[in-house]
Amino acid sequence: MKKIHINNDDHYATPPELYNELNKRFDFTFDPCPYNENDHDFDGLIVEWGERNYVNPPYSQKSKELFVKKAIKEANKGKLCVLLIPVSTSTKLFHDHIKPNAKSIEFLRGRVKFGKRDHHGNFYYPLNSKGKIQRGTKDSMIVIFDGRT
Repeated sequence: MKKIHINNDDHYATPPELYNELNKRFDFTFDPCPYNENDHDFDGLIVEWGERNYVNPPYSQKSKELFVKKAIKEANKGKLCVLLIPVSTSTKLFHDHIKPNAKSIEFLRGRVKFGKRDHHGNFYYPLNSKGKIQRGTKDSMIVIFDGRT
C-alpha cells in the first residue's frame, strides 16, 4: 500500500504559528514527540509525560495509535494531552478510543502546512516539484484529553 504522507516521510514539524496559538491556550510543559531530525533515540512512548503535553506524533498508523493510547493513559493520571492528528473518523481508533475519551475535538480549517527544521534548528516549509509549499495530505484535528480536575 502506498504511504500517504508527504514524501513518504513521518517526521514533520508543527508550523510555529499553530503551535504558538495552542501553547497560548494550554501552556505546554512537555512534548513527547519533539521534532529532531538527528535524534532517533528519544522515545516519547516510554517516558513519563509532563502535566500539560503537546503531541504531534508520527502519522504512520501504528505510531499514531500508540501515542493516542499513551495520551489517554497519561490523561487518566490527571494530565492534559493535546494531540494534532489526522482526521480519521471512520476508524476503530477514533470510535473506540478517541471519541469516548476526548474532552473535545476541534477540526482545523484547511490542510496544515507541516514543516522541517534545518541543521541549525530553523523552521522551513518544504516545497513541492512546482515550487509551492507542501500541505499535509489529510485534514487535521486537535484532540484534547484532559484528566485534570
